[in-house]
Amino acid sequence: MNDQPLNVSLEQAKLLGNALRVKIISQLIDVPKTAKQVANLLDQSGGNVHYHIKKLHEGGLIELVEERQYGGVKEKYYLAKAKWFNSVGNTPMDPVLNDDYLSRDSTSLSLRLNLTTEQQEEIKEEFKKFLESWVVKTSVRNYSNGEEFSIGVKIVSTKQKEEGDTEEKL
Repeated sequence: MNDQPLNVSLEQAKLLGNALRVKIISQLIDVPKTAKQVANLLDQSGGNVHYHIKKLHEGGLIELVEERQYGGVKEKYYLAKAKWFNSVGNTPMDPVLNDDYLSRDSTSLSLRLNLTTEQQEEIKEEFKKFLESWVVKTSVRNYSNGEEFSIGVKIVSTKQKEEGDTEEKL
């Protein structure tokens, strides 16, 4: 799989604003799977996972890569188009991460570092691995008493953009 982030529309970003859908995508990164296989891995009902897979497929975030006839049933195998996604423009991927969102519980962490280009790439990769590890940690059990949180990491140069600069995303 290409490790480059996929640029997504506002509608696609809304589809990603759901912890179960993120978990589903995480299960479809390397190996195509059916909705039933994903449901078993995530300890979720088949109908629930099928619904979310259908929405992700319709939204262009996963693709149907194979269909197999198994007895009287047609098995559909899906694969994620990317494991990282970028929103286009200045809107955060998840509207919950907007500064004006009134959350019941929120923590904001920030600091400034002087980084070389190599260090910026290194910290970006470390954050990606860290977030991926938490997707895996929270995918193995269904925490019925858990609460959904949105977590975003933003690495921003303190130098302001000048006219003619091209825009690059994380």
